[in-house]
Amino acid sequence: MSGLNPPIADWRGRHVWLIGASSGIGEALAHALAGRGAMLALSGRRADALDKVAEALGGAEVLPLDITVAGAVAEAWEALLARWGGCDMVVFVAGTYQPTPASELSAQVVERTVAVNLSATLAGVAAVLPAMLARGAGHIALVSSVAGYSGLPKAGVYGATKAGLINFAESLFLELRPRGLGVHLINPGFVATRLTADNDFPMPALISPAAAAAAIVAGLSRGDFEIHFPKRFSRVLKLLRLLPYRLYFPLVRRVTGGSKT
Repeated sequence: MSGLNPPIADWRGRHVWLIGASSGIGEALAHALAGRGAMLALSGRRADALDKVAEALGGAEVLPLDITVAGAVAEAWEALLARWGGCDMVVFVAGTYQPTPASELSAQVVERTVAVNLSATLAGVAAVLPAMLARGAGHIALVSSVAGYSGLPKAGVYGATKAGLINFAESLFLELRPRGLGVHLINPGFVATRLTADNDFPMPALISPAAAAAAIVAGLSRGDFEIHFPKRFSRVLKLLRLLPYRLYFPLVRRVTGGSKT
């Protein structure tokens, strides 16, 4: 869907906070937005990596944090507002991924994945919302995944967290858009990052972080609610989820080799 949020025709001087900006999609998005004149704040766990990104950009606010630590986002948010006076967009990019067959599930993997991908992001949104609502303007963007559309082999925990983010973003849009805020849901397909480097299966339509960032900026600029890419892959998954299970399960098994996990 396009145009459901206010479009952003000019990024110059826009204040954008990227949470999860030390590598991958977040780092690439920082470069793409800085190239359009946005003023950036960068957060993530690795302070040294954030400093390198900021240096490459020619300057940015650096706010190291672990999104899973209670109060970390709220503390950084208060510091950022003190420096900037306001923030036009917060993008939650932080996430973790570990391909895990059902037979190898562990409580540790479940707890870590849910904490990073879902619980911490929801809590982070809760931290920034009061100030944005008081201002009556601004954008919140959540990076989910096409894996959240429907169940896939080895992605049970990861996909469940991303499905939760999709549902959360839809709910946020319904409540926040009438109050002046924009809400964006970003669903990438396979992107070549350190998280996907360990995949031992084919990754159809694999794209670079720079290509992902370009698609995200284009969607944000148009005011899209959902930004999904690459289209040749994400559209297929959208169609698959419409199939009855008696067709969906055998087709996905055939395509992914899921019956062998």
